[in-house]
Amino acid sequence: MELQRGFDNPAAYRGGYVSIGNFDGVHRGHQSIVSVLVAQARQAGVTAVVLTFDPHPIHLLRPQHAPPSLSTIDRKAELLQGCGVDCVIAYPTDEALLDLTPEQFFERIIRSELNVLGLVEGPNFFFGRDRAGDIETLHSLCDGAGLSLDVVPALQFGDRMVSSSAIRSDIAAGRVSHAVDLLGHPYRLQGNVVKGAERGSVLGFPTANLEQIETLLPADGVYAGMAQVSGTSLAAAVNIGHNPTFDEAMRKVEVHLIDFNGDLYGERLEVDLFERVRDIVQFDSVEALKQQLLNDVEQVRAVAKRQGGR
Repeated sequence: MELQRGFDNPAAYRGGYVSIGNFDGVHRGHQSIVSVLVAQARQAGVTAVVLTFDPHPIHLLRPQHAPPSLSTIDRKAELLQGCGVDCVIAYPTDEALLDLTPEQFFERIIRSELNVLGLVEGPNFFFGRDRAGDIETLHSLCDGAGLSLDVVPALQFGDRMVSSSAIRSDIAAGRVSHAVDLLGHPYRLQGNVVKGAERGSVLGFPTANLEQIETLLPADGVYAGMAQVSGTSLAAAVNIGHNPTFDEAMRKVEVHLIDFNGDLYGERLEVDLFERVRDIVQFDSVEALKQQLLNDVEQVRAVAKRQGGR
């Protein structure tokens, strides 16, 4: 699959079926749209293309209201590739793009630049200046241009509607397992491994301290996850928050890779979270903390084993 940072290689995207949107998190609702997109493209023998935006337009329009991201652009492309998409265009959002009317966006981007054979969108699609164009506008424009438009209904999973905002709420509250249900895949954190206080090593539970995480952090707590290190899947106990037992107020992300011995300083580490194990609590003694860490490791092992085939 090809990830483009703009319209650099027209041969990779022109004349295909296209879906346009932010696709933050690439959740089950996005996946249902992409499944139709890929099916249409395969039937026509053309490319399946996703046009997304980096940064999200709201970062330019109303930066104070910009929601935290659920996925980096590279993670988004990886997930879309897994759904069968042939080309992802991460368009660098600018004022000129945001100033286009719906009609101008349709003519300049959809017809002229992308030269689409057809479009696939969800029912809440908006485009053009001030989000003035909606799915009915798009229907009208596609009909006039002789282009096909498939509108994929919003998805309900269990008793919940699937949306990026619902997933953000779950993650912010620490309900990672609920977020994973709506995502259809683990929630990934990516960060640079930096030196910490090395207290974990002294306790017998060395941790990789992550910084420069670009996506939404879950609420404070201990989480069960898995990480890939040199091609090996390792169970990971992830501590997010401060350390009240040692009077540390700084909020940190510390990853204990179970059964791993090695130096990851300076590396970029990706950790997939599955569920929350417990709250952050203050222990009366170091021994009590160590016993709880042993319990955490066994619980995380069980979760990782259960999720290993996910």
